[in-house]
Amino acid sequence: MSFSTIEQAIEDLQNGKIIIVADDEDRENEGDLVCAAELVTPEMINFMSQHGRGLICLALTAERCDEMGLSQQVQRNTEDQSTAFAVMIDADRRFGVTTGISASDRARTIHVAINPATQPSDLRRPGHVPPLRARPGGVLQRVGHTEAAVDLARMAGLY
Repeated sequence: MSFSTIEQAIEDLQNGKIIIVADDEDRENEGDLVCAAELVTPEMINFMSQHGRGLICLALTAERCDEMGLSQQVQRNTEDQSTAFAVMIDADRRFGVTTGISASDRARTIHVAINPATQPSDLRRPGHVPPLRARPGGVLQRVGHTEAAVDLARMAGLY
């Protein structure tokens, strides 16, 4: 298996593609499907759901989590990798989101959550999109998929 360069991964994100971010075999030894949040589509959500078979999360900066009032799911995180799950969200119905679980609802929720004009009251809690709080300093502070996703999106000029 060959790996892409960082430059190729950034270009793929800019072109609206999904990439795989793999970690070390001594960590989780897994790959996560990653795309730019601002370019996510319902089709991409369906692809990740069908082929990734795991949670479809939204990696956010700590600053954005604070702006949206997204508190941690638990007060004391005892998960092995200290993945910082925030309370799950859906965009409010006035943004066209219904139950929150469909691919189109989750894509819409992601777009609303990253929009700088969005206010905390624009998001319902609990919902169907689990935000992940990236540590300030990115992968230099925590070698996690969350931080890698945020770092790569920043390098691509995207969210």
